[in-house]
Amino acid sequence: MSSPSSAPRAAHPGHSAQSAQSAASGLSPALTLVFAVACGLCVANIYYAQPLIGPISDTLQLHAGLAGLIMTLTQLGYGAGLLLLVPLADVVENRRLIVGALFGAVIGLVGIALSNSAVTFLAASFVVGTCAVAAQVLLPFASHLAPEATRGKVVGNIMAGLLGGIMLARPFASVVASALGWRAVFWVSAVLMATLIAVLWRALPQRHPHASMGYARTMASLPGIVLNTPVLRRRGLYQGMMFSGFQAFWTAVPLALAHEFGMGQGGIAAFALAGAAGALMAPIAGRLADRGLTRPATGVAIAVALFSFVLGAVAMHYHSLAGLVAAGILLDGAVQLCQVLNFRSLFMLAPELRGRLNGLFMTFIFICAAVASGIAAAVYAFHGWSGLCLLGGGYVLVALLYYATEFRRQPSPAAVGR
Repeated sequence: MSSPSSAPRAAHPGHSAQSAQSAASGLSPALTLVFAVACGLCVANIYYAQPLIGPISDTLQLHAGLAGLIMTLTQLGYGAGLLLLVPLADVVENRRLIVGALFGAVIGLVGIALSNSAVTFLAASFVVGTCAVAAQVLLPFASHLAPEATRGKVVGNIMAGLLGGIMLARPFASVVASALGWRAVFWVSAVLMATLIAVLWRALPQRHPHASMGYARTMASLPGIVLNTPVLRRRGLYQGMMFSGFQAFWTAVPLALAHEFGMGQGGIAAFALAGAAGALMAPIAGRLADRGLTRPATGVAIAVALFSFVLGAVAMHYHSLAGLVAAGILLDGAVQLCQVLNFRSLFMLAPELRGRLNGLFMTFIFICAAVASGIAAAVYAFHGWSGLCLLGGGYVLVALLYYATEFRRQPSPAAVGR
């Protein structure tokens, strides 16, 4: 295995010096903003279709029980990209990897906009999901540039942009679709991705990994990393279950709002915009982690997420839209709080493994989310909102029960990412 002073650094002395200088000086506020906006725009691509499941299903003639495939294929693509592309951040120059993924996203988005059948739509959705993992290369890239003392704050600020993209994608898609049709959403996103390519090529410093094992050896190292990194397994299960609940809620709630409250795309957009307030938790989470409060804050986040499903079930029973909005805000804030805490824990581990750790962590999360999205539409179709809340609450309960095992003994900080 190459040492940190081996060939890649010697082959690109100017590039490495630029990366080293950036790392030493940290991230400027302007560059932090670029990272945050880029992450938000990238990851938004996998959520545009969520509030449009109804009109897309009608156009593609998908049965209601299969409507969840619209989200499932995108998220499976994202999971594939996390597993196969994100580890390349430890092997190849990061800026080039990010720009290449964005080119692929443009192609996939154009394919979605032009599709006239379920097969072509779902295939293009898989491509978009795969290439949207550019966000998960940007995030550890930023952590490399941030000083350790403020890494949680930096990750939290960038995560606010990423999570804002997740939450704002739904109201944006609803508003554009109501005015111009659902295809226009993906045309607009293709233009945004093309613009982002030009911005990132100019704004990002180059980062060459200090040592390259080669792609095959990098992929072969993944099972060993899983087996030898307890914090990865624990944090992955926490977020996998939390995000499954999140996906179940947001896959079914547009259908519930239309069926139970008679809302159109405009009303659904307003509901999703209210839920975006949960993104405000991301910077707070980073500061909590920097103060050593990761473990208690994680427990609070999981408990709040579980309560949100109870509140959501009660709100629907009494036909309370305000209660349902409150449930969405609480769920989003809790999931985002937990996500930032998890990232902070992982990024405090070996810097040379960050790309692989992030890829493994997010792969598990999005496999869970893809399954949850596929199940959620069917559960809502056959068992209604109460069944959906039982499903989402059940996912979060698994996380809470596993969290309780942290108190059986006093683990080392490395074991839990405290």
